[in-house]
Amino acid sequence: MRRKIPSTAALIAFESAARHQSFTKAAEELALTQSAICRQIAGLEDFLGQELFRRSRRGVKLTEAGLAYSRRIAIQLDAVERDTLAVMGQQGAMAIELAVVPTFGTRWLLPRLKEFQRQHPEVTVNLTNRTRPFLFADTDFDAALYFGDAEWSGTRSYFLMHENSVPVCSPALLRGRSQLDAEAIATLPLLQQTTRPYAWRQWFSSLGLSVARDLSGPRYELFSMLAQAAMHEMGVALIPPFLIQRELADGLLVTAHEHSFRSDKAYYLIIPERKLESAALGAFRDWLVEAAHRYREEAGLD
Repeated sequence: MRRKIPSTAALIAFESAARHQSFTKAAEELALTQSAICRQIAGLEDFLGQELFRRSRRGVKLTEAGLAYSRRIAIQLDAVERDTLAVMGQQGAMAIELAVVPTFGTRWLLPRLKEFQRQHPEVTVNLTNRTRPFLFADTDFDAALYFGDAEWSGTRSYFLMHENSVPVCSPALLRGRSQLDAEAIATLPLLQQTTRPYAWRQWFSSLGLSVARDLSGPRYELFSMLAQAAMHEMGVALIPPFLIQRELADGLLVTAHEHSFRSDKAYYLIIPERKLESAALGAFRDWLVEAAHRYREEAGLD
């Protein structure tokens, strides 16, 4: 059945005219005559059965329907242009669309990704932030770097590493002390990580302590947000040291207590079963699993 879609030329003319609120400026932008723009938009209005512009001697103005339609069309045209440029840019190269948890992707993966690119120059790895699980069938992602239990239906998971979080804070909160005991930490504002809501409870429990307010405190979705809040003396945060090496080295953050808590969940590479035969994904998987193994050995985490 034929799709109910107007011509691309009409949509481009409409989007330009809507953006400029002017047929004349749209004609200049698209290197067309004003009458050609008028014909395209008139044809589009006939196709839709809706008036998109109100014409007057002073010019044109979008109707309510025209404004709503222009916003939707602009998004769709941007997506088509983005996908077209991506295909044009590949020119036979293989690309991996990878969903990543943000701070892990920025602080651990990206500094190492140059090594993969050197070994496999024919493969491009595109990164997009995703903090929550999703259905691969609903997205264009080929794989995901995810922190959790790896129980995704229809996928294969590859273990990378656990988190060993320690309490960190601004040096100012130590007030000249080298460290704080757990009881002192319990009296300070506890900065919470949204996707790890019981982290502080588990940390205190691993020391045999029960703290009534261990679930209280401001919540942040990203470790980078936690780190910033801790640096600004807003409280103590539980963060894996490998995600804040720069801040620790520069003295912007300090370890408030040496005790670390190893998470029962972990970072995994998740690949849909239907993608397992991909040569590009196979190369990336092998490299990533080996890179994570080397890191665990060097950090003494194995």
